[in-house]
Amino acid sequence: MQFSKRMDRFGDEIFASLNEKKLELEAQGKTIYNLSVGTPDFPTPEYIRNALIEAAKDPDNWKYALRDTPEMLDAVCSYYKRRYGVAITPDMVCSCYGSEEGMGHLPLCLCDEGDTVILPSPCYPVFIAGAQMAGAEPWYYPMTAETGFLPRVSEIPEDVAKRAKYMIVSLPSNPTGSVATKGIYEELIAFAKKYDVLIVHDNAYSDIIFDGVYGGSFLAHEGAAEVGVEFFSLSKSFDLTGARISFCIGRPDVVAAFRKLRGQIDFGMFLPIQKAAVAALTGPLETTVKKQCWDYQERRDALCGGLRAIGWDVPDSHGSMFVWAKIPEGHGTSMQFVEEMMTKAGVIATPGESFGPLGAGYVRFALTLPPEKIRLAVQAIDRSGVAKSRN
Repeated sequence: MQFSKRMDRFGDEIFASLNEKKLELEAQGKTIYNLSVGTPDFPTPEYIRNALIEAAKDPDNWKYALRDTPEMLDAVCSYYKRRYGVAITPDMVCSCYGSEEGMGHLPLCLCDEGDTVILPSPCYPVFIAGAQMAGAEPWYYPMTAETGFLPRVSEIPEDVAKRAKYMIVSLPSNPTGSVATKGIYEELIAFAKKYDVLIVHDNAYSDIIFDGVYGGSFLAHEGAAEVGVEFFSLSKSFDLTGARISFCIGRPDVVAAFRKLRGQIDFGMFLPIQKAAVAALTGPLETTVKKQCWDYQERRDALCGGLRAIGWDVPDSHGSMFVWAKIPEGHGTSMQFVEEMMTKAGVIATPGESFGPLGAGYVRFALTLPPEKIRLAVQAIDRSGVAKSRN
């Protein structure tokens, strides 16, 4: 069988590889602290689960949905008004099976072979994979300590800006944990208008933001809906990860193109899942979403503070459910360090190279264990000696 050349654009899936190693170590009786995959371990709120269960009891809900129901679209619009103060209309909303699927498919609506797209580096891998599937050529802007792990549009060359189809921005950032600072969205909107570049904002983590900072929406800024779309996910805010519910929201013509593309490959989201989405979007925020944010901050403090206490200088993450850590000197590549930390400490992180060219030299930790287990993981790292510089 001769497979398509397209498949040569993709590397091996890192999380599957890490899981295989994890299973080997567990079979040897080793205690494992898995801080690699960003899968929330908090339970999905009972009122959301009950909404899905009750809807699944109705035989009529087992048919093809064929569309996003008016009830769910209205719930998204009401939520954006309540949560972000943003007025949107149903024609500005289209569901997808998680932001990963949406971000992977959107480039097929926007790009032809050889088009240029502007991506962050490091970034979530599907940003790169989506561009590759569309045959686009990525140009990477640096998300480094020197830039505060934030985009600087002033440093994008004019020739790149003039030929680019879209620019992806992810704030709060996966993997770096950076959050938007004052004025950054206004700069992006002005850049997009000047060069006719679509801004694609990944807004998966606006409800996981630390130290009292407000987590907002790109669309809350004047002119944003004219130049961009935003992916808003229920996976992290409401722990609906496995149900895969996200929305492409914003500029109507882009949303319409995305809806048209999805219509070629899908018959609509399962109706009981749409009911679960409505329950999440119309339910309470104080006792679920906001409380969970404080729980994540406790985990961040346990990990970052704990690692600093044993001599590994890891700055606090400002948002998202991730911590971005520069590996100690003298430990080889990020992948070599991850393998060493797994073998010696039983702690699993994700190598920075998985997140693009500028991820080298870092690892990403996911805050997916309770504080007491994170403290045990830090102790295991300390006992193993892997946090110590070898230079």
